[in-house]
Amino acid sequence: MQTAYYGLHRRRCQASQESLLGVLKALGAPVASIGDVPAALRERKQSLYRRIIEPVTVARDGEPAVVKVCLPSKAAGAPVTGRLELESGESRTWQWTSGEMPVVSTADVEGTHYIIKEVVLPDKLPLGYHKLLLEARGKSGETMIIASPRQAYLPPDAKDNREWGAFLPLYALRTRDDWGSGDYSGLRSLTDWIGESGGHIVATLPLLPVFLDNPYEPSPYAPVSRLLWNEFYVDVTAAPELDACESLRELVVSASFREEIERQRNNPAVDYRTLMSLKRKVMEELSRHLADYPVRFEEFRRFLKEHPVIEEYARFRAVMEKSNVPWTDWAPSLRDGTITENDYDNNARDYHLYAQWLAHQQVGDLSENARHKGVRLYFDLPVGVHPLGFDTWRFRDSFTLNAEVGAPPDAVFTNGQNWWSPPLHPERIRERHYRYVIDYLRHHLRYADILRIDHVMGLHRLFWIPRGFDSSQGVYVGYPAEELYAILTLESHRHRNVIVGEDLGIVPSYVRPAMSRHGFSRMYIMYYELADDASKTFRSVPRNSVASLNTHDMPPFASFWNDMDIEEKRETGLLDAENTGKEKRARRMTKNALLAGLRKAGLLRKADTATRAVLQACLSYLGKSRARFVLINLEDLWLETRSQNVPGTGEKFPSWRRKARYSLEEFCRMKDVRDILDMISGLIKKKNSPARRQ
Repeated sequence: MQTAYYGLHRRRCQASQESLLGVLKALGAPVASIGDVPAALRERKQSLYRRIIEPVTVARDGEPAVVKVCLPSKAAGAPVTGRLELESGESRTWQWTSGEMPVVSTADVEGTHYIIKEVVLPDKLPLGYHKLLLEARGKSGETMIIASPRQAYLPPDAKDNREWGAFLPLYALRTRDDWGSGDYSGLRSLTDWIGESGGHIVATLPLLPVFLDNPYEPSPYAPVSRLLWNEFYVDVTAAPELDACESLRELVVSASFREEIERQRNNPAVDYRTLMSLKRKVMEELSRHLADYPVRFEEFRRFLKEHPVIEEYARFRAVMEKSNVPWTDWAPSLRDGTITENDYDNNARDYHLYAQWLAHQQVGDLSENARHKGVRLYFDLPVGVHPLGFDTWRFRDSFTLNAEVGAPPDAVFTNGQNWWSPPLHPERIRERHYRYVIDYLRHHLRYADILRIDHVMGLHRLFWIPRGFDSSQGVYVGYPAEELYAILTLESHRHRNVIVGEDLGIVPSYVRPAMSRHGFSRMYIMYYELADDASKTFRSVPRNSVASLNTHDMPPFASFWNDMDIEEKRETGLLDAENTGKEKRARRMTKNALLAGLRKAGLLRKADTATRAVLQACLSYLGKSRARFVLINLEDLWLETRSQNVPGTGEKFPSWRRKARYSLEEFCRMKDVRDILDMISGLIKKKNSPARRQ
């Protein structure tokens, strides 16, 4: 049976009694003081042993499902009846006598003796989610059986072939046709160009909706929902209705409108509020006239019928806009989901319905086009959501709203980190058979070919910070990792997607073996893997990995090589004068080790220390490595020195806003960019040649 409360890992953090108590309260324990904990644990243990079976059971690779049955000793000799309802709708029934159920353990809980037996389902289960109902002498229970492959999906040729791709945040992508920020049409153009250049992957940051009004939070890692797409990236000019709407055509070609668009294009940073206002003005008008186009209107109605969550989302956003307060401050009936037409403006609701329809269509078209061109879309699934967003309102029982997810203090963030996202409740998501988790995975996997799981350690444990506590005063809370892995491997095979785990930073020793066991690709970031001892080479690149120089949370290569990121940290208050000096000395050792390793590998001449020469040597190293996927930050290729995000700086640094220095039309013709991509493409092709594989 499950332990009393999902393990609070006190040995791994310096949590106070108050923070431990705060996490227990967030979990729902009936405790007011630390003295109440023993009684709460006893009560919890009793409730766990009273249920006849666990809410969830995992069966791997067609092996027989083994279900533990917990019965009080007075009922342990009774036969057990089982009814299995397969996902397909087919049902099967069995009955087991006492002698057919071996005893695996016993327990005495508050005066009651329990016997735990095993029931083995005689039939091989098809992959899927199945429901088993058990009954024994008046006691009954239900478990969801996740029948899943042991490992995540890999393409048939993945054993021998390697692939390369490019990364750029979508907001940063500039094209000649955009309105001041990247959009789904621009991402399609980038995908086409990467495919034509011999690449196989296009990666970007999360494409989920965010708050761009009130509250304002443009971070792609604080989405309003993990179940929808971001309407900010809709290419309004691609909406079929626009050509048929004369008044809007006149608006978008008017001098004042074009002047504003030109201002947005010339702005080096994305002005989310202004640009969203421009797009919304057009989409609102289009939504009002949609009924004038019967064929499209019928498509729209079918879409809403197939995606009922979008109607709920549109009402949620419309209520929020009318009330101008977050849902946590709504009247009780609204907080609990009872919304009437008097609570919102119909035009606002219709806008959100229409905007989501366009976003879904354009992401779907993007995915279909990429697959047709042989390019994989690499999407990113954030570890959390905005605390005031749709998901926390609609799926409130799955979240713990009195705690926030973060990370404990380390060498970089000495006070710890608070990411402000409410964690999922580990027991409640099991009791609800992971419906929300499955839904947001399917939302991404339907269109992505590779999915990166942000903070993959969260499958095992998350650092909970009780609301109101300092970020250093958190507690690790454990999660049912094997069940979450089972869902991911099953959905991976159903959608034929590669799963990548973001395993950077402080990673518990058991995480990477679990990832390997379940066929997850890991990340190899050259910055992290460099030895600081010049007598040693850098660590080898694992075969089942996505290898790159850096990530969106790190400085671009030119900034790293010239210590500009250290100055950036000093200017934003992350480093004081003393630690700035220490970091520069450590950086010098790291760069010496890097140069020594590149020269030892024959990739860099002794006299070469120039930024571009070292960059090319580093990318050559990754291109020649065993990594299954090599990912290149496009901004590195023109020696960008400005970061996209500097964690921990808040408003001191304009994260998530900076546009790329060059447009797609410009950088795709740049010789320095083309030369490096041609080099990588040649190295990958050489590694993939039949002669090399023999």
